[in-house]
Amino acid sequence: QVQLAESGGGLVQAGGSLSVSCVASGRTFNYFPMGWFRQAPGKEREFVAGISGNGIYTYYANSVKDRFTISRDNAKNTMYLQMNSLEFEDTAVYYCAAARSRSDSGIPSSRTNYGYWGQGTPVTVSS
Repeated sequence: QVQLAESGGGLVQAGGSLSVSCVASGRTFNYFPMGWFRQAPGKEREFVAGISGNGIYTYYANSVKDRFTISRDNAKNTMYLQMNSLEFEDTAVYYCAAARSRSDSGIPSSRTNYGYWGQGTPVTVSS
């Protein structure tokens, strides 16, 4: 059974940092783009950051650029999101996702391109 499991969410003050992780089990996603999405209360799920299958290329939403860093360790089947300078508006449930198709360099930002999802981990930023 394929599973993506997020961990590391929690409560942090504005301006602080937090790191979340995503471990894949049941299969390897080494050649598949992966991404982080988030969903705030009352809002649609939105793309946050993505990383190519080979881990070389990254892509960020404008709202998190220069504050968040996505990375992956294919040997550990794990993806990470380091979040710095957190803002109240970053409060959301964060989901990791793996793309439906293999690609070494492409990074889709649309939810429809991702076929595997974790259960989400909540991140709350207090102002």
